[in-house]
Amino acid sequence: MQTLEALLVGLRAAGEHSRLRILALCARAELSVSELVKILGQSQPRVSRHLKVMVEAGLLERLPEGAQVFFRVPDGAAVAGLAQALVGLIPQADAGLHRDFSRLQQVRDARAKQAQDYFHTVAKSWDTIRSLYVPQRQVEKKLLEILGDEPVQELLDIGTGTGRILEILAPQASRGVGIDLSNDMLAVARSNIEGKGLKNIHVRKGDMYQLPLEDASVDLAVLHMVMHYSDDPLEVIREAARVLRPRGRLLVVDFAAHTEEKLRSQFQHHRLGFTDGEIRQCFKKVGLIAHQKTEQLVGDPLTVKFWQAYQRQKLHTLSLATEA
Repeated sequence: MQTLEALLVGLRAAGEHSRLRILALCARAELSVSELVKILGQSQPRVSRHLKVMVEAGLLERLPEGAQVFFRVPDGAAVAGLAQALVGLIPQADAGLHRDFSRLQQVRDARAKQAQDYFHTVAKSWDTIRSLYVPQRQVEKKLLEILGDEPVQELLDIGTGTGRILEILAPQASRGVGIDLSNDMLAVARSNIEGKGLKNIHVRKGDMYQLPLEDASVDLAVLHMVMHYSDDPLEVIREAARVLRPRGRLLVVDFAAHTEEKLRSQFQHHRLGFTDGEIRQCFKKVGLIAHQKTEQLVGDPLTVKFWQAYQRQKLHTLSLATEA
């Protein structure tokens, strides 16, 4: 619940010309300090002071990402309603803001070019791997078929990569976040999301073994082609289970067990796929209830499997997470 004092703090923090400009910009894109400096034409210390005040008041969310920090208008905190309301009151036709938005587009264009350059460096490797199994569009179609059209309040894509899973699930999610450890991949995902004008999803840096999310805060978590990069799949699933709400759903999409050793030696795959027994045992050990049916798409030589599990209706104590 938002208190009167919190509202007053938020109003005071927003009551300055440059801060309203920053609010309008961060409502359109996640921006770093250096990018805001370029857009606003102000010194870095001055912009940083404005950002500090706004973050402390809850008008902006601070997202560390390697050597950079990005800022965005939050959508979960109580004071976020004030930030959104203020954004709605800012006159978009203002001449000064028009110049800001033009510079923002230049920043987005530079991001898109940087992301595209990086993507070209990894595309060849991805094409080689994808040639070994069914086309990605078939995988996405099956994923959507399995999940159905039920609305999702809070979506989590672990190891989001280019953000593609976030994109295809955005229409049925109220809010979604993609987590990845690679700054380069986050840049690609952010550029893709901004290019499609998707406002209900975003990405942030994080480790799949230590997700930057609260316990029981997610309704649907997806691990799409991520587990084979893990040294400890059980811990990845344990961490995913931690953030699932009661009756929350986990979908694991990955390769069935195979013998393509070149994926380990050339493409840093740590595991050569998984058996149904391995995944179901992981679900059991962390207290998730496995879905009886495992879907699959048979490729040559790799088969893609879809494993599902659910969090129990009530969260249990630590003994559940360590259940044999």
